[in-house]
Amino acid sequence: TGRFWEGRFKSQALLDEAALAACLAYVDLNPVRAKMAETPEESDHTSIKKRIETAKAGKQPKSLMRFAGNPRKHMPKGLPFEFKYYLELVDLTGRCIREDKRGFITDAQPILTRLNIQPDN
Repeated sequence: TGRFWEGRFKSQALLDEAALAACLAYVDLNPVRAKMAETPEESDHTSIKKRIETAKAGKQPKSLMRFAGNPRKHMPKGLPFEFKYYLELVDLTGRCIREDKRGFITDAQPILTRLNIQPDN
């Protein structure tokens, strides 16, 4: 509480899968947009970097909610989309050049090609 916190930070409910994916991508792209990292996989202290490192070993990080796949009737606990599609969302969003941001992804290769993660992983 207090003037500083109440005036600066707001809470926003994420009501659907699209809002959840947009919020995750926004947070994971912050170091790229601030020009502190060239690509998401090089950005320190982000969930995407941790997910990529564990995906190369064929696992999902235990400290983060797992990707459960496409939404369905009997949905297991987890994020309602596939990791592959999330990586593509972050990569394509990060390539957009914005006037109000300093950085963007300049690497010519798509993220899935750059990472060379086995499809089974």
